Amino acid sequence: MADKTTPATPKTTTTTTASRVDRVATPVTTTQTASLGVASGKTVIADGVISKVAGIAAREVPGVFALGGGAARAFGAIRDVIGSTDLSQGVRVEVGETQVAADVTIVVEYPAPMNAVAEQVRAAVAQAIVDLVGMEVAEINVAINDVHIPGEDDDQQQAPAESRVL
Repeated sequence: MADKTTPATPKTTTTTTASRVDRVATPVTTTQTASLGVASGKTVIADGVISKVAGIAAREVPGVFALGGGAARAFGAIRDVIGSTDLSQGVRVEVGETQVAADVTIVVEYPAPMNAVAEQVRAAVAQAIVDLVGMEVAEINVAINDVHIPGEDDDQQQAPAESRVL
């Protein structure tokens, strides 16, 4: 009698990435019930709005020179020249039903203490999201990717080049 073997069935594996917030749902919606003569309805807050709120809050912290990495700042300088400033530059948010997680990339002004600036950015962004958006903050990660030394860039831009010819 021949030995029968059943062909191996391939195993299906699914990988899921863990979300940093309660449940990913875009865009953010809140529902309000009618009470005291107020009509019921739904409020929708886009992810880009939350990014802008976080970006504005981070820029207001003393010691923050700019937001974003090198390439983002280069494109941001071009946008500034044409009058189209991106206030969410350097900010990435993940939005759930009731929670927000944010990643903020900053450039710190020398000689500001970097850990203190990062903590102040974290606090300012969290406070702005809670106060203005009305959502809970799951986490805020701050990445410092550069230090701006005052006068280093300013001297090159302000000093006119001397002519070598008459």
